[in-house]
Amino acid sequence: MSVVTIERKVLEKNDQLAAENRDALTRLGIFTINMVSSPGAGKTTLLERTIAALNGRVRVSVVEGDVQTDLDAQRVARYGVPVVQIVTNGGCHLEARLVRDALEQIDLTATDLLVIENVGNLVCPANFDLGEDLKVVVLSVTEGDDKPLKYPAMFQRASVLVINKVDLVPYVDSDVSVIRRNARLANPDLQIFETSCRTGEGIAEWAGWLAVQAERRRAS
Repeated sequence: MSVVTIERKVLEKNDQLAAENRDALTRLGIFTINMVSSPGAGKTTLLERTIAALNGRVRVSVVEGDVQTDLDAQRVARYGVPVVQIVTNGGCHLEARLVRDALEQIDLTATDLLVIENVGNLVCPANFDLGEDLKVVVLSVTEGDDKPLKYPAMFQRASVLVINKVDLVPYVDSDVSVIRRNARLANPDLQIFETSCRTGEGIAEWAGWLAVQAERRRAS
């Protein structure tokens, strides 16, 4: 019982800070996504390809979350966008407080799209609101068809699914149509994109959708 009580208090405090983050970002006209996935699904490479595809159409800022190192932040910074690295030192997810602190290091008045790349994990990040507009779950075909069934909470709380590495379908025991079906069993409302960072398949469509969301937010 005490464990449940402590967890509830932690989540309540996080949700309060997340709401404050969301209010601040919304007032500034910033569209914010929280990218989540298992390790190795290709979030950072997808982010790199997305920034390149947007090509200045919207002003992107990035918050990178990782257990150790700032390697991902270094990769993203090469694309000329503001990026702040959060190192959790073993923590399995980002929290709203960490994001709030990171935002203090970004010129939000020069940001249209904020991408928060969460720690690679399909469990804990599902429970922690960071103040984003929506969660984007990235799933590579190499992980198999059953991930949405094994980790339903993440797919239930996401608004978008990006099925990544589709160029590898001929070489793995995976079926994109089955991934789609299983994902929609968890969440019938998921918007789904299929991408390959190697061939470029689907990147323009995904980046274009993001640009439209950011432009709508900015206009409102």
